Amino acid sequence: MHATIHRIRIAFSWLCIVGLVFAPTALLAAERPNIIFCMTDDQGYGDVGYQGHPVLMTPTLDEMAVTGLRLDRFYSASPVCSPTRASVLTGRSPNRTGVFRWGNALRPEERTLSALLADAGYRTGFFGKWHLGSIRAGRPTSPGARGFERWTAAANFFMNDPWMSRDGQPVQLVGEGSLATVDEALGFIREAAAGDQPFLAFVWFGSPHTPHQATEELKSLYADQSPKLRNYYGEITGVDQAMGKLRDELRELDIHRQTLLMFTSDNGGRTVDGADHRGLRGQKSDLWEGGIRVPALIEWPGRIVPRSTDMPAGTVDLFPTFLDLAGVPRPTDRPLDGISLVPLLDGAMTSRPQPLGFWDYSQPETIGMKSDEIVQQLRAVLDSGGVGEINEGILHPATQPWTELDVYPGRAAWMDNHWKLHRTADQRYLLFDLAQDPAEQADVFAEQASRGRRMSEELRAWEDSVIQSVRGADY
Repeated sequence: MHATIHRIRIAFSWLCIVGLVFAPTALLAAERPNIIFCMTDDQGYGDVGYQGHPVLMTPTLDEMAVTGLRLDRFYSASPVCSPTRASVLTGRSPNRTGVFRWGNALRPEERTLSALLADAGYRTGFFGKWHLGSIRAGRPTSPGARGFERWTAAANFFMNDPWMSRDGQPVQLVGEGSLATVDEALGFIREAAAGDQPFLAFVWFGSPHTPHQATEELKSLYADQSPKLRNYYGEITGVDQAMGKLRDELRELDIHRQTLLMFTSDNGGRTVDGADHRGLRGQKSDLWEGGIRVPALIEWPGRIVPRSTDMPAGTVDLFPTFLDLAGVPRPTDRPLDGISLVPLLDGAMTSRPQPLGFWDYSQPETIGMKSDEIVQQLRAVLDSGGVGEINEGILHPATQPWTELDVYPGRAAWMDNHWKLHRTADQRYLLFDLAQDPAEQADVFAEQASRGRRMSEELRAWEDSVIQSVRGADY
């Protein structure tokens, strides 16, 4: 039954493509488009039907893969969540911004996409997992302080019936976690669509982060799987259903041709939870492909011709891309690590003009963060007159991790199209040709010595630049 429905939806999608190809007016670019950016939490590269997963049901995402731009080599800036989220907002390597690991707050001095678009006349809204600072109103690291005029934020990942902070006021949403998040976002989207300003909406799901708690209805779709996988797969299908409701509403409002809708994940999944990386090496927390290559789709019926691309792109590219689409100048007073993907959207870019850099600096400090408990603590403080602090689990690095340029802690990677260089924590270099070896099994550094030396020098120069940013040179 599910397979039949899936085939019908895909067939309908191809009819839509034919209509786009033979209707030139449908391809006219919208001026100052609406932008909706959706991101899951710990979803593996292969955890979607369109990548050939043998069990998962993701008909909405499968349809988007046919009707939009499918990015088969899209990379999160980090193998863990908070740093990747910082890269989306700033277009910069997370280490530059002080977000080295999960739980670090984004520095208030950073320029954010949301603030720049708000200044340019966009309505801005944030909904879902924040994990970049405070969820208290008036705090310098809250969504409101980062340019979001409307926000309903969870401190970290969340489950069903989640507690969130709505513009600083604690509320408990009702229903399956992903659907409740989309419902909250749709209130803002409907209001914004009725006006004459374009809008930016971030929808950051809490699934499929562990612990997995799918609803009974979603688990029943996977009755022949183990209890663990019923919950894991059920959460992903819950995300898919929420994306379906969002897409349907854009069409009901008749704004889908003026709206760029993007879907991706903040990093790879955990294999112990059931994540599938389609044969890629590694998982969450690794700089191997399984830790940073994530599913990614962009749908924009008014502009994008449906197709797929294997050009490497990443979350650091979204800041300059969205600014360019909105006609907003990029900041020139600090380094950006991303490039504009507008030529890629228009079919005019097939290779990446500059490499992608990754640097995972693993701080030993970690703080457990249970989002519902944090929001409930906030409610208790506000109910008592607003006096008192809550433990939001935020890490503010008090000292710089590097004092000398010859200290390069952690692991790093440098990706130049299909060539990928790794620097290990013990300062060894490994080189892989992803075109021939996507699973990163055969180190060819010795055979490609000249290329390896050049790429290692480029990586070191980039790391030196990042260190200067960490020290505050950009502010």
